[in-house]
Amino acid sequence: MKPVSTWNEGDWIAAIAVVILGFFLVAGATIAASRKPEALGHPKGLYMLFFAEMWERFSYYGMRALLIFYLTKHWLFADDKSNLIYGAYTSLVYITPVLGGYLADRYLGQRKAVLFGGILLALGHATMAVEGTGGQSDPTINVFWLALALIIVGSGFLKANISVMVGQLYRLTDTRRDSAYTIFYMGINLGAAAGSILVGYLGERIGWGYGFGLAGIGMLAGLVVFVLGKGVLNGAGEPPNPAALKDRVAGVSREAFLYVIGFAAVAVMWGLIQYQDVIQNLLIISGLALLGYVLYEAFKMPKEPRERMFAILFLIGLNPLFWGLFEQAGGSLNLYTDRFVDRGDVPASVFQSINSIYIILLAPLFAGLWVTLGRRGLEPSAPAKFGLALMQVGLAFLVFVWGATSVGMAAMTPVIFVFLIYLFQTTGELCLSPVGLSAMNRLAPRHLASLIMGAWFYMTAVGNFVAGKIGEATGGEGGEMSKELTLAIYNKIGWVAVGAGVVVLLLSPIVKRWMHLDTLRDDRLAGDSELGEPQAAGTNLAGEAKA
Repeated sequence: MKPVSTWNEGDWIAAIAVVILGFFLVAGATIAASRKPEALGHPKGLYMLFFAEMWERFSYYGMRALLIFYLTKHWLFADDKSNLIYGAYTSLVYITPVLGGYLADRYLGQRKAVLFGGILLALGHATMAVEGTGGQSDPTINVFWLALALIIVGSGFLKANISVMVGQLYRLTDTRRDSAYTIFYMGINLGAAAGSILVGYLGERIGWGYGFGLAGIGMLAGLVVFVLGKGVLNGAGEPPNPAALKDRVAGVSREAFLYVIGFAAVAVMWGLIQYQDVIQNLLIISGLALLGYVLYEAFKMPKEPRERMFAILFLIGLNPLFWGLFEQAGGSLNLYTDRFVDRGDVPASVFQSINSIYIILLAPLFAGLWVTLGRRGLEPSAPAKFGLALMQVGLAFLVFVWGATSVGMAAMTPVIFVFLIYLFQTTGELCLSPVGLSAMNRLAPRHLASLIMGAWFYMTAVGNFVAGKIGEATGGEGGEMSKELTLAIYNKIGWVAVGAGVVVLLLSPIVKRWMHLDTLRDDRLAGDSELGEPQAAGTNLAGEAKA
């Protein structure tokens, strides 16, 4: 072992990663070893899912922090094309949960789907470490497209289903649900912050392959946590009909056939990611089909479950606007930070961690705020929180534009305004994302739980593609970003978001009535089979483990 005095940057990054990995593995093992069914007021399964998702997010957000720079500096795509590829990639990451959620609902169960998705993700991040010589003429770029395809499909099997398992640990009316999803969201952002800093720094300062390789190690850590900790799930996420997975389909078991479908989807995504216009048409066609199917299912239901479905559609429909603005972070805002912000010697990719660090600091405050307001009957409804989220993400861009123009176009933008734009985006995110996950899980009919969660991510996919189109516009006619045009676009989208937020706030009382939360309590206690996610095996109605 080399003396510490001789360590280089790569050695320090690796050491920090090992320390973080070790800390959380020990913490997870300590919770799992406890004989009590709960820890710190929540089921132990929440913390296992917390750790598994944390490492998956470490890998995903670490790679995300580097992707726009990898496209522009290694593969030498123009700014507008790079933003479009970035938006197409992130949109596909959020489309595939519809497939993964459907297969989990009908056949695999959430646990098997998450495990398969994790394996694909590990393969994808490992493949990202293959750099080649760079430039679009390098045939190694096909390996790069394959890596993105593996990550896209792997995310599809993992994203929606691990969120559903969180909900299965609680009864529908458990007041800890929003708090649990916020804690889970902290796990996401712990991984995202560490990944953005460590993977981003390593990739920009030492080599792309080193950064992406570290992201792959993070994904493997998540798989280890999930496999070793499955016992604390108390049956959550098991297949709806285990015997059906053994039936023969095309000469193999149904379970093996479903995995073949997953690998076939990788081949499809390998082609799609290279043709962004096709993705745009796919979003339109499949979006209309998905909305039509959800409406078809809604109109088959009695009045109150049907109106809950309308509330779900209203909330889901706000995703494209919010995420279209928010996801400028990894695309156009990332490039802007690299070129037009006075950031000293800090790599631009490291600034991607700011949002996640804010989440870690503010999530406990928001979780406590919702609980305190709820006890006093003052908590805003889910649609009202969505309206507040839109107003805050719009304000983030308006403050950023004001700060950048206040010092003059010729001057570099003070770095404080990068921190401020992420601050307002983060408070908006905390009013929308964990609240939305909880609302989807609470309001969705049991037999559509994962599909509804998949639809939530699908509309997030639309928002990510919108983000790519906005980022493409910042390239202007020549394809290269200009400061003036970028700020003008940010100003416009900021005002649009603020106005939309006001409208949502005005409509929120109507949408709240559609949710029928009072009768949801009565229906669930009466055992209504049409409400909520399937209860995890091995738990009673209160979500506590049976003796």
